[in-house]
Amino acid sequence: MMKKGLLIVISGPSGTGKGTVCKQLLNIEKDIKISISATTREPRVGEIDGVNYYFIDEDIFEKQIENDEFLEYAKVYDNYYGTPKKYVIEEIKKGNNVLLEIDIQGALQVKEKYPEGIFIFILPPSMEELKKRIIGRGTESEADINKRFESAFEEINYVKEYNYYVINDEVEKAVEKIRGIIKAESCKVTDNIEEIISRYKEELSC
Repeated sequence: MMKKGLLIVISGPSGTGKGTVCKQLLNIEKDIKISISATTREPRVGEIDGVNYYFIDEDIFEKQIENDEFLEYAKVYDNYYGTPKKYVIEEIKKGNNVLLEIDIQGALQVKEKYPEGIFIFILPPSMEELKKRIIGRGTESEADINKRFESAFEEINYVKEYNYYVINDEVEKAVEKIRGIIKAESCKVTDNIEEIISRYKEELSC
C-alpha cells in the first residue's frame, strides 16, 4: 500500500516572513509540491496560467464552490481566490507532500475539510521586531502599518488552532524546524500502521 503524503499548511500574521520561509523550504526540499491557487482576477504581466494561478471565470468559480471543489476560498476586492481540492488530494494519494502557504482564515477552512493536515503557525521573535519588518517594507502609510500591526496582534490568538508553531527569528533556523516537523510527522505510527504491518507481513510470507 502506497504511503500517503502530507498536506503542510503554513500561515501566520502579516510581516512574520512566512513567504520567505516557504521559498527557502522549497529550495531545499525540492520534492515538496506547491499548491497553486485559482482566481477570477485577470493575469498580470508575466503571470502564466497553471504556474502562478489557475485563471478562471467567475461563473465557473462559483459553480466549483457549489460542487465543493475547493479546500478553501475567499472573495477579495471583487475577485475570488481558492485552493483547488483535486490537485492537493491527488498528490497526497501519490505519496507527495504538498505545501500550502495561506492566510489564517483560509487555513481554518482547510482544517475543517482536511483535519489530518499539518498546520504550522509562523510567529515573529517579538511584536517590536514584527513592527520593524512591516515598516521596513516601505510600501505602506503609517495608518496602514498601525492597522496591520494591530491585526497581527489579534491573529496571534489563532495559534491555538494549529499543531505547531515556529518562531522566525532567523529564516534558516525556522526552515530547519519545519523540516524536522515534516520528518517527525512522516514517521507517525498512526498514519503509517497499514504500511508498516504489510511490509513485515510480506517478508514473513516469503
